[in-house]
Amino acid sequence: MKDQHHLTTPRRFLLVGCSGFIGSHLLERLLKDVGLEVVGFDLEAGKIEHLLGHDNFTLHRKSIDEAVADGSMQEAVAWADVVVNLAAICNPYEYAIRPSAVIKSSLFDALPIVDLCCELNTWLIQFSTCEVYGRTVSSYVPEEGYSDPDLYVQSESRTPLVMGPVSKQRWCYASAKQTLERYVYALGFERQMPFTIIRPYNFFGPRMDFIPGRDGTGIPRVLACFITALLDDEPLLLVDGGTARRTITSIHDAIDAMMAMFDRPHAATGQIFNIGADGNELTISELAHRMREIYADVSCDPRKRNLPILNVTGEEFYGKGGYEDCDRRVIDSTNATSLLGWSAKIGIDEILRETISYYYEIYADKTAVATR
Repeated sequence: MKDQHHLTTPRRFLLVGCSGFIGSHLLERLLKDVGLEVVGFDLEAGKIEHLLGHDNFTLHRKSIDEAVADGSMQEAVAWADVVVNLAAICNPYEYAIRPSAVIKSSLFDALPIVDLCCELNTWLIQFSTCEVYGRTVSSYVPEEGYSDPDLYVQSESRTPLVMGPVSKQRWCYASAKQTLERYVYALGFERQMPFTIIRPYNFFGPRMDFIPGRDGTGIPRVLACFITALLDDEPLLLVDGGTARRTITSIHDAIDAMMAMFDRPHAATGQIFNIGADGNELTISELAHRMREIYADVSCDPRKRNLPILNVTGEEFYGKGGYEDCDRRVIDSTNATSLLGWSAKIGIDEILRETISYYYEIYADKTAVATR
Protein backbone atom coordinates (compact mmCIF):
# COMPACT_ATOMS: atom_id res chain seq x y z
CA MET A 1 0.00 0.00 0.00
CA LYS A 2 1.24 3.46 -0.92
CA ASP A 3 1.72 6.16 1.71
CA GLN A 4 -0.59 9.08 0.92
CA HIS A 5 1.60 11.42 2.93
CA HIS A 6 4.44 10.92 0.45
CA LEU A 7 2.65 11.76 -2.79
CA THR A 8 5.12 12.83 -5.43
CA THR A 9 4.81 14.05 -8.98
CA PRO A 10 3.52 10.93 -10.76
CA ARG A 11 5.62 9.07 -13.32
CA ARG A 12 3.34 6.05 -13.86
CA PHE A 13 -0.18 6.74 -15.11
CA LEU A 14 -3.21 4.50 -15.48
CA LEU A 15 -5.85 5.94 -17.83
CA VAL A 16 -9.22 4.21 -17.88
CA GLY A 17 -11.02 5.30 -21.03
CA CYS A 18 -7.77 6.33 -22.70
CA SER A 19 -9.16 6.33 -26.25
CA GLY A 20 -11.97 8.81 -25.71
CA PHE A 21 -11.86 12.48 -26.55
CA ILE A 22 -10.24 13.67 -23.31
CA GLY A 23 -8.21 10.49 -22.84
CA SER A 24 -6.63 10.68 -26.28
CA HIS A 25 -5.46 14.26 -25.73
CA LEU A 26 -4.17 13.51 -22.23
CA LEU A 27 -2.32 10.43 -23.48
CA GLU A 28 -0.77 12.43 -26.29
CA ARG A 29 0.48 15.06 -23.84
CA LEU A 30 1.86 12.53 -21.34
CA LEU A 31 3.79 10.61 -23.97
CA LYS A 32 5.65 13.75 -25.00
CA ASP A 33 7.61 13.34 -21.75
CA VAL A 34 10.08 10.50 -22.25
CA GLY A 35 10.21 9.85 -18.51
CA LEU A 36 6.54 8.92 -18.11
CA GLU A 37 4.91 5.51 -18.48
CA VAL A 38 1.23 5.00 -19.25
CA VAL A 39 -1.06 1.99 -19.08
CA GLY A 40 -4.49 2.38 -20.64
CA PHE A 41 -7.75 0.45 -20.67
CA ASP A 42 -10.29 0.93 -23.47
CA LEU A 43 -12.31 -1.26 -25.81
CA GLU A 44 -11.62 1.11 -28.70
CA ALA A 45 -8.42 2.55 -30.10
CA GLY A 46 -9.55 4.68 -33.03
CA LYS A 47 -8.48 8.02 -31.55
CA ILE A 48 -5.09 6.80 -30.35
CA GLU A 49 -3.90 4.68 -33.27
CA HIS A 50 -0.98 7.06 -33.80
CA LEU A 51 0.22 6.32 -30.25
CA LEU A 52 -0.09 2.54 -30.15
CA GLY A 53 3.56 1.87 -31.01
CA HIS A 54 4.98 4.16 -28.32
CA ASP A 55 7.52 2.40 -26.09
CA ASN A 56 6.08 3.91 -22.88
CA PHE A 57 2.45 3.03 -23.56
CA THR A 58 0.60 -0.25 -23.01
CA LEU A 59 -3.04 -0.62 -24.05
CA HIS A 60 -5.39 -3.28 -22.66
CA ARG A 61 -8.38 -3.74 -24.98
CA LYS A 62 -10.72 -4.79 -22.18
CA SER A 63 -13.83 -3.60 -20.39
CA ILE A 64 -13.56 -2.71 -16.73
CA ASP A 65 -15.49 -5.87 -15.81
CA GLU A 66 -13.06 -8.04 -17.81
CA ALA A 67 -10.02 -6.31 -16.36
CA VAL A 68 -11.23 -6.73 -12.79
CA ALA A 69 -12.16 -10.37 -13.37
CA ASP A 70 -8.74 -11.34 -14.78
CA GLY A 71 -6.75 -9.29 -12.26
CA SER A 72 -5.14 -6.91 -14.77
CA MET A 73 -6.93 -3.89 -13.33
CA GLN A 74 -5.73 -4.69 -9.81
CA GLU A 75 -2.19 -5.06 -11.10
CA ALA A 76 -2.36 -1.76 -12.98
CA VAL A 77 -3.76 0.19 -10.01
CA ALA A 78 -1.05 -1.21 -7.74
CA TRP A 79 1.61 -0.20 -10.30
CA ALA A 80 0.32 3.32 -10.95
CA ASP A 81 1.16 6.53 -9.13
CA VAL A 82 -2.18 7.97 -10.26
CA VAL A 83 -5.35 6.57 -11.82
CA VAL A 84 -7.38 8.83 -14.12
CA ASN A 85 -10.87 7.44 -14.66
CA LEU A 86 -12.49 8.90 -17.78
CA ALA A 87 -14.84 6.05 -18.67
CA ALA A 88 -18.54 6.95 -19.03
CA ILE A 89 -21.33 7.31 -21.57
CA CYS A 90 -21.50 11.07 -22.08
CA ASN A 91 -24.19 11.94 -24.63
CA PRO A 92 -27.65 13.48 -23.97
CA TYR A 93 -29.22 11.29 -26.68
CA GLU A 94 -28.07 8.20 -24.79
CA TYR A 95 -29.50 9.62 -21.58
CA ALA A 96 -32.92 9.64 -23.21
CA ILE A 97 -32.86 6.23 -24.92
CA ARG A 98 -30.53 4.11 -22.71
CA PRO A 99 -30.70 5.57 -19.20
CA SER A 100 -29.94 2.28 -17.43
CA ALA A 101 -26.75 1.80 -19.47
CA VAL A 102 -25.74 5.39 -18.74
CA ILE A 103 -26.20 4.87 -14.99
CA LYS A 104 -24.25 1.61 -15.08
CA SER A 105 -21.39 3.15 -17.04
CA SER A 106 -21.17 6.33 -14.97
CA LEU A 107 -21.64 4.79 -11.52
CA PHE A 108 -21.49 1.03 -11.16
CA ASP A 109 -18.67 0.39 -13.64
CA ALA A 110 -16.57 2.99 -11.83
CA LEU A 111 -17.00 1.52 -8.34
CA PRO A 112 -14.42 -1.30 -8.71
CA ILE A 113 -11.79 1.24 -9.76
CA VAL A 114 -12.62 3.52 -6.84
CA ASP A 115 -12.52 0.63 -4.40
CA LEU A 116 -9.16 -0.58 -5.73
CA CYS A 117 -7.69 2.90 -5.40
CA CYS A 118 -8.94 3.02 -1.82
CA GLU A 119 -7.61 -0.45 -0.99
CA LEU A 120 -4.17 0.25 -2.52
CA ASN A 121 -4.07 3.95 -1.53
CA THR A 122 -3.50 5.04 -5.12
CA TRP A 123 -4.34 8.62 -6.04
CA LEU A 124 -7.59 8.66 -8.02
CA ILE A 125 -8.53 11.48 -10.39
CA GLN A 126 -12.21 10.89 -11.11
CA PHE A 127 -13.88 12.73 -13.96
CA SER A 128 -17.36 13.92 -13.12
CA THR A 129 -19.40 16.58 -14.97
CA CYS A 130 -20.57 20.14 -14.53
CA GLU A 131 -24.04 18.66 -15.06
CA VAL A 132 -24.02 17.62 -11.39
CA TYR A 133 -25.11 21.19 -10.66
CA GLY A 134 -28.30 20.48 -12.62
CA ARG A 135 -30.52 23.51 -13.05
CA THR A 136 -29.61 26.79 -11.43
CA VAL A 137 -31.63 28.21 -8.56
CA SER A 138 -32.26 31.20 -10.87
CA SER A 139 -34.25 28.97 -13.22
CA TYR A 140 -36.75 28.29 -10.43
CA VAL A 141 -37.16 31.93 -9.45
CA PRO A 142 -37.77 33.63 -12.80
CA GLU A 143 -38.92 36.83 -11.14
CA GLU A 144 -35.35 37.27 -9.95
CA GLY A 145 -33.89 36.42 -13.35
CA TYR A 146 -30.13 36.19 -13.30
CA SER A 147 -29.51 39.39 -11.38
CA ASP A 148 -27.97 37.62 -8.37
CA PRO A 149 -24.81 35.62 -9.26
CA ASP A 150 -25.18 33.57 -6.08
CA LEU A 151 -28.22 31.94 -7.72
CA TYR A 152 -26.40 30.73 -10.84
CA VAL A 153 -22.58 30.90 -10.58
CA GLN A 154 -21.36 27.40 -9.75
CA SER A 155 -18.96 26.94 -6.85
CA GLU A 156 -17.64 23.51 -5.85
CA SER A 157 -18.20 24.07 -2.14
CA ARG A 158 -21.35 26.21 -2.01
CA THR A 159 -23.69 25.60 -4.92
CA PRO A 160 -26.57 23.12 -4.40
CA LEU A 161 -26.95 20.28 -6.91
CA VAL A 162 -30.49 20.55 -8.30
CA MET A 163 -31.66 17.59 -10.38
CA GLY A 164 -34.98 17.42 -12.22
CA PRO A 165 -37.65 14.77 -11.51
CA VAL A 166 -36.99 11.07 -12.12
CA SER A 167 -39.36 11.11 -15.11
CA LYS A 168 -36.94 13.48 -16.85
CA GLN A 169 -34.36 10.86 -17.76
CA ARG A 170 -31.93 13.47 -19.00
CA TRP A 171 -30.75 13.66 -15.38
CA CYS A 172 -29.69 10.00 -15.17
CA TYR A 173 -26.09 10.89 -16.09
CA ALA A 174 -25.80 13.82 -13.69
CA SER A 175 -27.41 11.86 -10.84
CA ALA A 176 -25.08 8.89 -11.35
CA LYS A 177 -22.04 11.16 -11.42
CA GLN A 178 -23.23 12.99 -8.31
CA THR A 179 -23.59 9.70 -6.42
CA LEU A 180 -20.13 8.63 -7.55
CA GLU A 181 -18.68 11.94 -6.35
CA ARG A 182 -20.26 11.44 -2.94
CA TYR A 183 -18.85 7.90 -2.70
CA VAL A 184 -15.33 9.04 -3.65
CA TYR A 185 -15.56 11.93 -1.18
CA ALA A 186 -16.81 9.57 1.55
CA LEU A 187 -13.84 7.24 1.08
CA GLY A 188 -11.52 10.22 1.28
CA PHE A 189 -13.21 11.23 4.55
CA GLU A 190 -13.45 7.77 6.13
CA ARG A 191 -10.33 6.04 4.83
CA GLN A 192 -8.10 8.91 3.68
CA MET A 193 -8.09 7.75 0.06
CA PRO A 194 -6.20 10.35 -2.01
CA PHE A 195 -8.62 11.69 -4.64
CA THR A 196 -9.34 14.57 -6.96
CA ILE A 197 -12.69 15.17 -8.69
CA ILE A 198 -12.90 17.12 -11.95
CA ARG A 199 -16.08 18.80 -13.18
CA PRO A 200 -15.45 19.64 -16.87
CA TYR A 201 -17.19 22.55 -18.57
CA ASN A 202 -17.89 21.64 -22.20
CA PHE A 203 -14.45 20.71 -23.46
CA PHE A 204 -14.26 21.28 -27.25
CA GLY A 205 -11.54 20.31 -29.70
CA PRO A 206 -10.38 17.85 -32.35
CA ARG A 207 -11.55 14.24 -31.95
CA MET A 208 -14.46 15.35 -29.79
CA ASP A 209 -17.25 13.26 -31.28
CA PHE A 210 -18.45 11.05 -34.11
CA ILE A 211 -20.18 12.32 -37.25
CA PRO A 212 -23.39 10.42 -38.06
CA GLY A 213 -23.42 8.75 -41.46
CA ARG A 214 -19.62 8.76 -41.56
CA ASP A 215 -18.17 7.11 -38.48
CA GLY A 216 -21.17 6.56 -36.22
CA THR A 217 -24.93 6.37 -35.92
CA GLY A 218 -27.45 8.06 -33.69
CA ILE A 219 -27.29 11.63 -32.41
CA PRO A 220 -23.97 13.03 -31.12
CA ARG A 221 -23.47 16.04 -28.88
CA VAL A 222 -24.31 19.54 -30.01
CA LEU A 223 -21.04 20.47 -31.69
CA ALA A 224 -21.04 17.37 -33.89
CA CYS A 225 -24.74 17.84 -34.66
CA PHE A 226 -24.02 21.33 -35.97
CA ILE A 227 -20.91 20.15 -37.85
CA THR A 228 -22.97 17.40 -39.53
CA ALA A 229 -25.59 19.91 -40.64
CA LEU A 230 -22.90 22.20 -42.04
CA LEU A 231 -21.22 19.33 -43.90
CA ASP A 232 -24.50 18.15 -45.41
CA ASP A 233 -26.14 21.52 -46.16
CA GLU A 234 -28.93 20.77 -43.71
CA PRO A 235 -30.62 23.09 -41.20
CA LEU A 236 -28.96 23.51 -37.81
CA LEU A 237 -31.54 22.46 -35.21
CA LEU A 238 -31.95 24.29 -31.91
CA VAL A 239 -33.54 22.20 -29.17
CA ASP A 240 -36.21 24.26 -27.38
CA GLY A 241 -34.98 27.43 -29.04
CA GLY A 242 -31.31 27.09 -28.10
CA THR A 243 -31.72 29.35 -25.07
CA ALA A 244 -29.63 27.17 -22.74
CA ARG A 245 -26.23 28.68 -22.03
CA ARG A 246 -22.88 26.90 -21.97
CA THR A 247 -19.29 27.72 -21.08
CA ILE A 248 -16.95 26.45 -23.80
CA THR A 249 -13.42 25.29 -22.89
CA SER A 250 -10.52 24.28 -25.12
CA ILE A 251 -9.32 20.72 -24.67
CA HIS A 252 -5.78 22.14 -24.60
CA ASP A 253 -6.58 24.36 -21.62
CA ALA A 254 -8.23 21.37 -19.95
CA ILE A 255 -5.14 19.20 -20.38
CA ASP A 256 -3.02 22.06 -19.00
CA ALA A 257 -5.21 21.94 -15.88
CA MET A 258 -4.57 18.23 -15.47
CA MET A 259 -0.84 18.68 -15.90
CA ALA A 260 -0.99 21.32 -13.15
CA MET A 261 -2.65 18.74 -10.89
CA PHE A 262 0.11 16.22 -11.59
CA ASP A 263 2.72 18.87 -10.78
CA ARG A 264 1.00 19.77 -7.48
CA PRO A 265 -0.36 16.52 -6.04
CA HIS A 266 -0.67 17.82 -2.49
CA ALA A 267 -2.63 20.86 -3.64
CA ALA A 268 -4.86 18.75 -5.91
CA THR A 269 -5.76 15.86 -3.61
CA GLY A 270 -8.91 16.06 -1.53
CA GLN A 271 -10.31 18.69 -3.90
CA ILE A 272 -13.12 19.11 -6.41
CA PHE A 273 -12.23 21.35 -9.36
CA ASN A 274 -14.44 23.13 -11.83
CA ILE A 275 -12.35 23.17 -15.02
CA GLY A 276 -13.58 25.66 -17.57
CA ALA A 277 -13.04 29.01 -19.24
CA ASP A 278 -14.41 32.03 -17.41
CA GLY A 279 -15.97 34.36 -19.94
CA ASN A 280 -16.48 31.77 -22.70
CA GLU A 281 -20.25 31.64 -22.19
CA LEU A 282 -22.82 31.73 -24.96
CA THR A 283 -26.28 30.37 -25.76
CA ILE A 284 -26.66 27.32 -27.98
CA SER A 285 -28.35 29.61 -30.50
CA GLU A 286 -25.30 31.87 -30.47
CA LEU A 287 -23.09 28.80 -30.87
CA ALA A 288 -25.01 27.76 -33.99
CA HIS A 289 -24.69 31.20 -35.57
CA ARG A 290 -21.01 31.48 -34.72
CA MET A 291 -20.22 27.99 -36.02
CA ARG A 292 -22.05 28.75 -39.26
CA GLU A 293 -19.94 31.86 -39.82
CA ILE A 294 -16.63 30.16 -38.98
CA TYR A 295 -17.45 27.12 -41.11
CA ALA A 296 -18.13 29.42 -44.07
CA ASP A 297 -14.68 30.98 -43.57
CA VAL A 298 -12.89 27.66 -43.12
CA SER A 299 -14.58 26.07 -46.14
CA CYS A 300 -14.37 29.23 -48.29
CA ASP A 301 -18.04 28.59 -49.04
CA PRO A 302 -20.16 31.69 -48.33
CA ARG A 303 -23.35 29.71 -49.04
CA LYS A 304 -22.98 28.11 -45.59
CA ARG A 305 -23.85 31.43 -44.00
CA ASN A 306 -27.38 31.06 -45.32
CA LEU A 307 -28.13 27.59 -43.97
CA PRO A 308 -31.34 27.74 -41.92
CA ILE A 309 -31.28 27.57 -38.14
CA LEU A 310 -34.55 26.02 -36.96
CA ASN A 311 -36.22 25.37 -33.61
CA VAL A 312 -37.37 21.90 -32.53
CA THR A 313 -38.72 20.59 -29.25
CA GLY A 314 -36.73 18.31 -26.98
CA GLU A 315 -39.22 15.51 -27.66
CA GLU A 316 -38.92 15.94 -31.43
CA PHE A 317 -35.13 15.79 -31.24
CA TYR A 318 -34.48 13.23 -28.50
CA GLY A 319 -37.73 11.25 -28.44
CA LYS A 320 -40.03 10.63 -25.49
CA GLY A 321 -37.34 9.68 -22.97
CA GLY A 322 -37.96 12.72 -20.80
CA TYR A 323 -35.66 15.52 -21.89
CA GLU A 324 -34.86 18.53 -19.72
CA ASP A 325 -31.82 20.76 -19.90
CA CYS A 326 -29.45 22.64 -17.64
CA ASP A 327 -30.33 26.29 -18.15
CA ARG A 328 -26.91 27.74 -17.52
CA ARG A 329 -23.39 26.71 -16.50
CA VAL A 330 -21.38 29.65 -15.23
CA ILE A 331 -18.10 28.61 -13.69
CA ASP A 332 -16.43 29.77 -10.51
CA SER A 333 -12.85 28.60 -11.12
CA THR A 334 -11.30 30.16 -8.02
CA ASN A 335 -10.31 26.76 -6.64
CA ALA A 336 -8.29 25.81 -9.72
CA THR A 337 -6.68 29.23 -9.96
CA SER A 338 -5.68 29.48 -6.31
CA LEU A 339 -4.55 25.88 -5.75
CA LEU A 340 -3.16 24.95 -9.16
CA GLY A 341 -2.12 28.30 -10.59
CA TRP A 342 -4.23 27.48 -13.65
CA SER A 343 -6.69 29.48 -15.69
CA ALA A 344 -8.07 28.97 -19.18
CA LYS A 345 -6.55 31.15 -21.90
CA ILE A 346 -8.17 30.22 -25.23
CA GLY A 347 -11.22 32.14 -26.47
CA ILE A 348 -14.35 30.78 -28.11
CA ASP A 349 -13.56 31.77 -31.71
CA GLU A 350 -10.11 30.15 -31.56
CA ILE A 351 -11.59 26.98 -30.05
CA LEU A 352 -14.30 26.77 -32.71
CA ARG A 353 -11.96 27.53 -35.60
CA GLU A 354 -9.52 24.78 -34.60
CA THR A 355 -12.31 22.26 -34.03
CA ILE A 356 -14.26 23.08 -37.19
CA SER A 357 -11.06 23.00 -39.27
CA TYR A 358 -10.29 19.52 -37.93
CA TYR A 359 -13.69 18.15 -38.91
CA TYR A 360 -13.67 19.94 -42.25
CA GLU A 361 -10.30 18.46 -43.21
CA ILE A 362 -11.40 14.93 -42.36
CA TYR A 363 -15.03 14.80 -43.44
CA ALA A 364 -15.82 17.51 -45.99
CA ASP A 365 -15.04 15.31 -48.97
CA LYS A 366 -17.33 12.50 -47.79
CA THR A 367 -20.86 12.31 -49.11
CA ALA A 368 -22.69 10.18 -46.57
CA VAL A 369 -25.82 11.88 -45.35
CA ALA A 370 -26.59 11.87 -41.63
CA THR A 371 -29.64 9.84 -40.69
CA ARG A 372 -31.59 9.45 -37.50
